[in-house]
Amino acid sequence: MTRTLVAFHAHPDDEALLTAGTMARAAAEGHRVVLVLATDGGLGLAGSDFHAEPGGLGSVRLTEARSSAAALGVSRVEWLGYADSGLDGEVPPDPPGAVRFVRAPVEEAAERLAAVLRTERADVLLGYDGNGGYGHRDHVRVHEVARRAAQIAGTPRLLEATVPRDTIVRAVRLVSRVYRFPPEFDPTSFERAYLPRAEVTHRIDVHRYAAAKRASMRHHASQASADGGDRTLAAFLRIPRPVYDLVFGREWFHDPALPAGGAIRRDVFEDLP
Repeated sequence: MTRTLVAFHAHPDDEALLTAGTMARAAAEGHRVVLVLATDGGLGLAGSDFHAEPGGLGSVRLTEARSSAAALGVSRVEWLGYADSGLDGEVPPDPPGAVRFVRAPVEEAAERLAAVLRTERADVLLGYDGNGGYGHRDHVRVHEVARRAAQIAGTPRLLEATVPRDTIVRAVRLVSRVYRFPPEFDPTSFERAYLPRAEVTHRIDVHRYAAAKRASMRHHASQASADGGDRTLAAFLRIPRPVYDLVFGREWFHDPALPAGGAIRRDVFEDLP
């Protein structure tokens, strides 16, 4: 049976890091995959040449997201129209004709997402865990909006993308043996991020789709470097392929409708009516 998977992300490139393997696997198995972006990522850290492009960095990043989606077999890319809220500090003023995502009422944003879910007759919606992964305020808002949109649209299953804390800490230590991370990268931040292993309900094997996931990352060139040098994405892309497949060969999700500590599911569509 053909299903529809909608992946909801805060910024262009988030899909490459968190759910690209699952998206590529679903598409390869004949399912319809839709990528929905909350913001244009216009406040992301990038080189000045990307900011100087017509339409600014946000336009560049949306174009990159479409290329990434094509590499994953995604059928549709939709931007909800919100502006990037920035990682920290005071939220900048709204740009002309747009609203920073964290300033948008949850109900309004959820209605926009629910409209896509209804049109697509989505079987599964991918959102973020309650910590927003590593805590970006736009990611936390994705968590809130996804939960409400799934309720409004009556989407059968919501899965919240996450990583077991102990797994990602171990992976970061492994990668640090072969590559020096840029100064911006704080490996200890992952000790406070994502979810405990006990709350993971789905572990998806995406080893066969690691090449597609790597290609998805590569399409987000604006996020690989800044004027000060390489960024974390560039570090990931320099990981030797066998190590890369080990680090990125699985993706994890939390189903808020399931009790913690139960049997681990291995397919996002498993047991759907």
